[in-house]
Amino acid sequence: MIKTIDECFSLIQNGANIKQGDVDGGFPITRIETITNDKFSRDRMGYAGITDISKYTSYLLEDGDLLMSHINSVQYLGRTVLYVKQSDETIIHGMNLLRLKARRDVINPAYAKYCFYGHPFRSQIRKITKKSVNQASFAVKDLKQIKLNIPALSEQNEIVMILDKIQQVLAHRIDELSKLDDLIKARFVEMFGDAVDNPMGWEKKQLQEIVTDDCTISYGIVQTGNDQEEGVPVFRPVDIVNRIPKLEELKRTTEEISNKYKRTILKGHEMLITVRANIADTCIVGKEFKGCNVGRGIVPIRTQENIMVLEFLKYLMDSKHLNDDIKSKAKGITLIQLNMEDLREVELIVPPIEQQKAFVEFAEQVDKSKVINQLLQKWNYMCHVTIEKVK
Repeated sequence: MIKTIDECFSLIQNGANIKQGDVDGGFPITRIETITNDKFSRDRMGYAGITDISKYTSYLLEDGDLLMSHINSVQYLGRTVLYVKQSDETIIHGMNLLRLKARRDVINPAYAKYCFYGHPFRSQIRKITKKSVNQASFAVKDLKQIKLNIPALSEQNEIVMILDKIQQVLAHRIDELSKLDDLIKARFVEMFGDAVDNPMGWEKKQLQEIVTDDCTISYGIVQTGNDQEEGVPVFRPVDIVNRIPKLEELKRTTEEISNKYKRTILKGHEMLITVRANIADTCIVGKEFKGCNVGRGIVPIRTQENIMVLEFLKYLMDSKHLNDDIKSKAKGITLIQLNMEDLREVELIVPPIEQQKAFVEFAEQVDKSKVINQLLQKWNYMCHVTIEKVK
């Protein structure tokens, strides 16, 4: 049976408007980051020193509530997690996440969560999305009109049982793959030692000494303007932090704006490093991103490959001691950012090129990121197929 979201949920509301961060402690408050990575993260909540909960009783999360992102980058709109209450915890529903309360006689909240993973829902979200300069959003009134396939509750429960089992297997597999990180890190230390202390006495060079002549180590477009249907794709920190970038998900700016920042137009095969908010996150992009540009929060790096292999530079930058050292150079109060001169002067160990290549070859053999991305794509597909087959 086809039903609108409005028919499936008795409550769809934004959270309490509470300024977070000025005062620590008190009851926790949800933020956009709370549902990062498609799970409810209790270590990513905000605080405002609230100890008197009486003013916020209508905003307290209840078991089975769904939290949905409705103001975010385009690719994250509609991201939804199911809140499962733990013991006697009290959590306030904060701004910029919608709370959806299911009509339990119509829809199982867990089934709704899986519906929100599926292509039919995602395609309808795209149709109601409104893009602006810095982010995208959709209106609650438009969300309420989105249609879902709602079978009998017994069938919903069967679907949830199947998908829960699949998700458990997937989570176990990802956990196994994540342990490969430790193997790569251990191999790095074994071959090269600590990247900052340099116990093996490798030659050191500043970052500006190992880049190509056309790499100025500069940040990109300051103001990208409104998102364009056709235009030049632009990388922002949100596109590379803890994820594999996809060309079709990048925001687009006009060619005129992009050409004002020709120094940061990508040639394909660069390392991107974040220099705002999330400092020193890295990502290597391939030839498919040639012609793209980057925003104010990202710096593209191209290396002289006879001095340093680009992939080795990424592993070097990601090593904990060096990464922490780079982060410590960032300045700012409301907006943390890394000065370009400080980035250019970052000191790097430069082992012989053959040893760099040997390490990169080893690391790529155990690299899990592509495998995890494929698993997640299969997961989204399985959600859709399972729902369709059982109905």
